[in-house]
Amino acid sequence: MREFLKTSFHLIDRYQQFLITEKGLSANTIEAYARDIDHYLEFLQREKVDDISRTDTALLLKYMIEMRRKGLSRRTRARHISALRGFFRFVVEQGAMGDDPTRKVILPKKILQLPVVISPQQIRRLLAQPNPQTPRGQRDRAMLELLYAAGLRVSELVAIPIQNLNLEAGFVRVLGKGSKERLVPIGRYAQDALTPYLAQARATLLKGRLSRFLFVARAGRPMTRQGFWKLLKKYAREAGIDTRITPHSLRHSFASHLLEGGADLRSVQTMLGHADISTTQIYTHVARKQLLEVHRKYHPRG
Repeated sequence: MREFLKTSFHLIDRYQQFLITEKGLSANTIEAYARDIDHYLEFLQREKVDDISRTDTALLLKYMIEMRRKGLSRRTRARHISALRGFFRFVVEQGAMGDDPTRKVILPKKILQLPVVISPQQIRRLLAQPNPQTPRGQRDRAMLELLYAAGLRVSELVAIPIQNLNLEAGFVRVLGKGSKERLVPIGRYAQDALTPYLAQARATLLKGRLSRFLFVARAGRPMTRQGFWKLLKKYAREAGIDTRITPHSLRHSFASHLLEGGADLRSVQTMLGHADISTTQIYTHVARKQLLEVHRKYHPRG
């Protein structure tokens, strides 16, 4: 495909550099954008278009129809077009195209998908699964407690430098999306779980090696997102949780449980590191849904 569309790749490479240096996006986000643009390049190849800058609105509409015929959800189609919209805006700003072909394209309306939230009772069962008598169990309990206590993304959790944790003050400094830092309280349960891990378990796992990361895996290597996900699935299964949960489920639960407890939306937004409060507002839908269920169940005319 690179041979077929080689004239396009210098633009794409420049755009990726722009996302890194100017936007400060994470490697995972840039990789996701690149995948969406690659799918469009495959479409161009089938259409015998050898340069992405020859894209016009009609071609994009044809691409949207093809995605729909393939059964892609509205959410996925909207994400693909959003990725292309960012790219073409950049290309126009660079003077490589006169008009932005995405300007007149209306994104498919997204269906509001409420995040998966697990109950406080399920959270307690989950957090009780790691064995506190072993170094790995102490590490796993500390990771789970911190993820839920601070509402972190898993990518943030595994990348925390040990110097960013202030255990005594009860805060962790997190580097989030767009390289934005935030200070998040961690609470006493996470503090209690982190204390034995830092006192002995971490050194045992390092086996004499050095690491700047808070959480370490085998042979002193930093814990990975995939490694943590495997551990979470194992503990969820042992806790008897049938709901399919991901690391992000604990972040969703953190936000929903705070709002249910009376926390204000702005504070939750700050702790989650959301740039736009509208992103945080989805959790108010979860809280309202649960209120409706309680009303229907217990009110005599519910």
